[in-house]
Amino acid sequence: MNMTLTQLRYLVAVARHGSVTSAARALNVSQPSISVAIDTVEKNFGQKLFVRQRGSGIALTSFGRVAVAKAKQVLVEADELAELGTRQAAVSGELVLGCFEDLAPYFAPALIRAFSQRCPAVEIVIRDETFDTLGRRLSDSAIDLGLTYDLGLPAHFARILLHELRPHVLLPAGHALASLPAVSLADIAAYPLITTDQPHSWQHMLDLFLSRGLSPVAQSTTSSFELQRSMVANGFGVAVSYTRPHGDLSYDGLPLICKPLSDPLPMQRIILAHDTRQRLSNAALAFIDVAKAWFSAHEIFTS
Repeated sequence: MNMTLTQLRYLVAVARHGSVTSAARALNVSQPSISVAIDTVEKNFGQKLFVRQRGSGIALTSFGRVAVAKAKQVLVEADELAELGTRQAAVSGELVLGCFEDLAPYFAPALIRAFSQRCPAVEIVIRDETFDTLGRRLSDSAIDLGLTYDLGLPAHFARILLHELRPHVLLPAGHALASLPAVSLADIAAYPLITTDQPHSWQHMLDLFLSRGLSPVAQSTTSSFELQRSMVANGFGVAVSYTRPHGDLSYDGLPLICKPLSDPLPMQRIILAHDTRQRLSNAALAFIDVAKAWFSAHEIFTS
C-alpha cells in the first residue's frame, strides 16, 4: 500500500467539504488532482470511500468513515512529528468548528476571535449545523468540535461543559402574563406554543410540559429561532427558549417580553462535543482551553 500525506489531506478535505469542487477551492488545487488522489487511495484499499449523490455532492461509505477517521489521525501525528524540531512550536494546522445554528451567532465569533489571538497559526473554519447534521459530521470527521446544546448526541461523544442556561418564556408585548414577575408552564399551557422544527429541540420543549403533566395547545413550528421570536412578537403565540440575544426585539423591530420560568426545570448545557473514537489535534485541545476560559470570564445574558 502506497499513499502519501498529500493524498490523505485531500481525502479528509473532501469528507469535510462534501464535494471535490469545494475541497479543491479550499485547498487551492485543481479538481483533477483531488479526483486522482481519491481514485489512487480507493485502489489501494480496494474499496470505495465515497458514493456520488446527484445534486448533493458525495457521501462517505461505511468503510470511508473508518478510513477518513484513520487518515485524520495519521495527519495529526504527522503534524506533531513535524513540530518536534521546535521546543515551543506554535499550534498550527486547521480546525473545523461545527456550531448549532441557534448558538453560532451569539458565541462562535467571540470564541474564534479569542482563539485566533492565542493560536494565530491555526486556520479555523466555522460551519452552521442542525442537531442532526452536527452529530453525523462529527462522526464522519467533517468537523473536529461541535458547539451545541447537550441534546441528541450519541453516548460515545465527549461533552465538555461550557455553560448552563435556564429556560425563559417569550411573550408578545401586552400579553396577559406580561405583568407577572415569573411565569409557569401551567400559565402558558393554554396559549399556542411556537417551537422551532429542530427535532430534538421540539421534543425537548414538549417533554418539559409533559414532565409537569401538561400538554401545550395549537403547536406551530418555525424554521429558525429568529422566526420563532418574530412570530411571538407578532402575537401568534408564546415560546420557551434557552437562547436569549442582547436586546429584546424581533427582526421586524417589535418588542418581546422575556419572563423567567418559575418551575424547577433542569438547566440546559452548552457544550463542546467530539467523537471519542477520534484523536483530537493540538489545535482542538487548545480551542477547548480557550472556550472554557472565555465562558468563565464572561457573563452570559440570561435574564
